[in-house]
Amino acid sequence: MKTQIVPADKLHSALEILHNGGIVAFPTDTIYGLGALAFDTTAIEKIYSVKDRPIEKAIPILIGDLSGLGQIAESVPGMALRFASRFWPGPLTCILPKKPTLPAAVSATSTVAVRIPNHPDALALLRTAGPMAVTSANISGRPNPSTAEEVYDQLNGRIPIILDGGKTPGGVPSTLVDCTGDAPVVLREGPISLNELLKTLE
Repeated sequence: MKTQIVPADKLHSALEILHNGGIVAFPTDTIYGLGALAFDTTAIEKIYSVKDRPIEKAIPILIGDLSGLGQIAESVPGMALRFASRFWPGPLTCILPKKPTLPAAVSATSTVAVRIPNHPDALALLRTAGPMAVTSANISGRPNPSTAEEVYDQLNGRIPIILDGGKTPGGVPSTLVDCTGDAPVVLREGPISLNELLKTLE
C-alpha cells in the first residue's frame, strides 16, 4: 500500500477512503489521530491491526457537533450535556452509556468515550463524515505523532492517506470523565480539573 500525504483541506480523497471501508490519519487538537467511520466494524478492526493495538482496548469516538451524540450514546446523562455545552469543542472526553448499535470493536463494554476536538481540520472531516472511531496515529507503544511526517515514519505502507494540517499542539491528553453515575468520576487527569467540572454542575 502506498501512503499519501495530502493537504488537510482535500477532504474528498479521505471521505472516499472512509466510505469504502478504509482508515485515515488526520490532525486533532492534541496529536494526529487514526480514524474509521464509527459504525464500520471492519474498518475499526483495521485500526487495531495497523497499530498493533491490543483488541481489548476501547477506541474513543470523535464527533463534529452535539447532534452526533444521539447516534453514539443513549440516555445521555444531564451532567454530560452540561459538560458538553461548557467544554466542547475541547479537551474533555465523556464516558457515556453506549448505543447498542455501535460495534463491539469500538467498545466491548456498555459504555463509550466521546469527545468533540477543538481543531478546524478535524471538525471539517467529522462534520462531513459523521462520528468516527479515533485513536492516536502511531504504532502502539511508540511516540504519539504531532506532524504528518511523524505519522508517515511509523505508518507508511499501513494506511492509504494522511491529511496534513501542520504541527498539532500536542501536550496533555484530554480529561477523561465517567458520566454514567450520580456524580462525575475523573479517570484521567487532563487540562480540565474535577473542580471545574463540579462548578459546571452548581
